Amino acid sequence: MPKPNAFDAAKQTGEITMTDRDPLAEGERSARENIPAAANPYRDGSNEHALWAAGHEKVAGAIEASESEGS
Repeated sequence: MPKPNAFDAAKQTGEITMTDRDPLAEGERSARENIPAAANPYRDGSNEHALWAAGHEKVAGAIEASESEGS
């Protein structure tokens, strides 16, 4: 019996599947939403954890820099 093609179904309904996840983009989005870096959902030491942290730091650092320029 063939497996259902979750990727196609997800695209049609707008759902996000595990294959669609981008840890770097998730980290960036989390920083923009003021989610703390400690909330990294990936296993510590994994590539995904490092990518999420890099994305978070990139955006959080830029936000911090722009806030300090205004003071």
